[in-house]
Amino acid sequence: MRLLHTADWQIGRQYGRFAPEDAHALAEARFSAVERLARLATEQAVAAVLVAGDVFDAQTVSDRTIRRLFNAMQGFSGPWVMIPGNHDAALAESVWSRAKRLGAVPAHVEVLLEPGVYAFPQAGIAVLAAPLTQRQTSADLTAWFDDAESPEGLLRLGLAHGSVQGQLADDIDSPNPIAAERAARARLHYLALGDWHGLKQIDERTWYSGTPEQERFKNNGAGQALIVAFEKFDHPPRVTAHQVGKFQWHHWQETIRVDSDIDRLIERLEALPSPAVLALDLRGDTDLAGHRRLTQALAEAEARHRSVQYDLSALRLQPTDADIAALDADGYLGDVIDELRAQQSLQDDEASRDALVLLAGLLRERLPQAASHAEESESGLGMSSLAQEDSA
Repeated sequence: MRLLHTADWQIGRQYGRFAPEDAHALAEARFSAVERLARLATEQAVAAVLVAGDVFDAQTVSDRTIRRLFNAMQGFSGPWVMIPGNHDAALAESVWSRAKRLGAVPAHVEVLLEPGVYAFPQAGIAVLAAPLTQRQTSADLTAWFDDAESPEGLLRLGLAHGSVQGQLADDIDSPNPIAAERAARARLHYLALGDWHGLKQIDERTWYSGTPEQERFKNNGAGQALIVAFEKFDHPPRVTAHQVGKFQWHHWQETIRVDSDIDRLIERLEALPSPAVLALDLRGDTDLAGHRRLTQALAEAEARHRSVQYDLSALRLQPTDADIAALDADGYLGDVIDELRAQQSLQDDEASRDALVLLAGLLRERLPQAASHAEESESGLGMSSLAQEDSA
C-alpha cells in the first residue's frame, strides 16, 4: 500500500516583496503544484492523499480561490484526507464553512474538522486526526492518540499540524506542540505532519513533508511531497521524496574582489536551472568595466528566471585610470568624475557611486556614436555601436 503525504499548500498566499507580474506567477504556481500532486497520486496508485494542514494561507481567501483549489484536485479520484492548520483553523466561521456553503468540496475530499478516529476501509486506513480549531494552542492536540482505539486490519495513521518539541528551531517550539515520541506512544504506523515548510524526518514513522511549492529562501528540502509505502504492518514504511515544485529559490551572497570573481559569478548565473527565484547580495570592489559586465549578466538572468532581485549597495566602485581614459572625458566632465571618485573613496558614499555609474553609462553611449560618425566620414563604411564597443 502507498500513501501520498503533503501539507502547507498555503493557497492564496501573497508575495508583496515581488513585482506584480512575478507575484502573480508565484501565487499561480501553488495551484499548479496541487495539480501535480494529483498526477503523482494517480501515477503512484496511492490509496489516499494525506494533507496535514494549512491548505489555505488565510481565512479570507476569495470564493473563487476556494473553488479553484478543489478543481485543481480533480486529477486524483481517490480519497483526499485533510485537516485545518493554524492558517486555516476550523473556527466557528472559517474558510472551511464557506467552502461547504459554496458546495465546493468534492465527494472524494474528506475535511476532518473535529478530532477523532476516521475509518476509510476502502483505502485500508484509519486516520487519527488532530485538526486545529484555533490558530495557536499550548496543549498537545495529539495526546489523545495514545489511548484511542482504531479498527483492526487498517493502517493506523496520525494526521496533525504543529511543532515537534525539541526537533525544530527554538523559536518554533511553543506553538501547537507535538510530543517527539508520539508515533511510538500511540502505536501509529505513520504520523503525517504539517507546519514545518521543509522536508524533515523526525523518526522512522514521523515526517514533515514540507510545502509542495517553495516560498522562502531556505535550503530545507521544500518543494517536495512524500510517497509512503508499506510492505508489512509491523515494518516501518519506505518514504520517498518526489519533486513537485516549479520554482527553486536561491539566496546567494557574493564578494567581488578581482575580475575572476565576476567571471565565476557569471558562470554560476548561466548554470542556474530556470526558472528560478534568486536573491543576490553583492559586496566588495569592482571597476567600471567589471560593473558593466555584472549588470549585463544580471539583466540577462532577469530575462531567463522568474525573479532576480539583487542588492548592489555594498559593492564599491573603484574606477581604474584605464576606465576613466576610455570615457574620453575632459574639462568640466573630467573634474566631475574626479570629484565623484574622491567622494566615494573617502566617504564610501553610495550616491557618489551611483552618480559615477550613471555618468559613465551616458558617456559610453556617446562614444560609439561619435566614433561611428568619424569612421563613416573617413571611409564611407559604417560600424555598429556594439562592434565599436567590443573592439574597444
